[in-house]
Amino acid sequence: MSRFLLSSHVQNARQSLRSSRSRTLLTILGIMIGVASITTILSLGSGAGQIVTKQIDALGGNLAVIRPGAGNNNFLNDITIPQHQGFVTSTLTSGDVEAITKLPHVKAVAPISILNGNIAAEHTAPVGTPIVVTTPELASIDNLKIDSGEFLDSSISKETAVVGPSLARAVFGTIDALGQTVYIRGEAFTIIGVLKSTNQPINYNNVDLDNAIIIGQSVAYALSDGLAQIQQINVRSDSVANLPGVVSAINRTLTHQHLGDKDFTVLASNDISRPTSQLFYAVVSVTTAIAAISLLVGGVGIMNIMLVNVAERTREIGIRKAVGAHTTDIVWQFLIESLALSLSGGFLGYGLGYGLAFAASTFLPFYPSFTWQIAVIALGISIVIGTIFGIYPAIRAARHDPIEALRYYS
Repeated sequence: MSRFLLSSHVQNARQSLRSSRSRTLLTILGIMIGVASITTILSLGSGAGQIVTKQIDALGGNLAVIRPGAGNNNFLNDITIPQHQGFVTSTLTSGDVEAITKLPHVKAVAPISILNGNIAAEHTAPVGTPIVVTTPELASIDNLKIDSGEFLDSSISKETAVVGPSLARAVFGTIDALGQTVYIRGEAFTIIGVLKSTNQPINYNNVDLDNAIIIGQSVAYALSDGLAQIQQINVRSDSVANLPGVVSAINRTLTHQHLGDKDFTVLASNDISRPTSQLFYAVVSVTTAIAAISLLVGGVGIMNIMLVNVAERTREIGIRKAVGAHTTDIVWQFLIESLALSLSGGFLGYGLGYGLAFAASTFLPFYPSFTWQIAVIALGISIVIGTIFGIYPAIRAARHDPIEALRYYS
């Protein structure tokens, strides 16, 4: 197709769509809603899928975590919490923590156990509030900041605790909780520190520290009658370059510790975020497929208006064919009109979708992801819809007999 002919088709499409503005706007609206839905879902889903990856990168990339259970390729097994978690035995032990601490290039090690129990002070904490059992090294490994007071310290009383800011407000009515007494499973603990808000309810520790209370290992074992199980071990190497060697050493050491049974998983760098990312991407894929149904409705709208246009312009088609227009010229004329409708809806929907995504992110702990891939998907879908639902009306127009077409409305 020559440049002149293409320019002529575009001009004709513009005039045709302007002549029936109400119909055109309603058709564009159908495509816009579909593309906006898909753009919103993809941008939010991509942003959510990168949450843990960004956390790991922010910590310097020299972090590894050890979790009980053999590794596998099924992300659902990595993220599913057993219904009877209290009866599931962890394979990680304090001996494993000690062995890892002695390895070369290991800078810090912190085990994490999660207990459940009543937490009360001036008010009772919400049911299910996590009691995090760990060591002072967790603060340096996870780069936890203290808003007031200090973190756990082995040199002070065992009956001390650090509280998240949201939990402090819930049980004390204020974030200024230093020196306050809180009762955990009936035992009194003195608050020695309040964490700065992390605003990370989704993280690689699988616990929202803003709504948690943190206590030391020694008192926790007594509090739980020795039943506190280590559910994760966080390890920081002395450099990113030494992390692969540290991971290999951990695998060898723990395999030896567990008598040759590799009933644990060591994850490092981006591997830590893979289960969470895969979960979000799976959810995004399903919801995107559902949202795509609205695009089919928009596509039917395009076909409808194009069939009406073909019927209204039958005489014009006859004149164009009588003066020498080829069948392909007629096909391109109406196909370009269809693409103009779908692309207009696509561009508007793409902008609206990101607007909705950013509006929704004000209520979420993450921002939508702005990538060229989403733009390609949104606009690519628009082109496909415009082509698929515009090709039939275009072919129907091209098949008109010029003599019969000239008689139309004559």
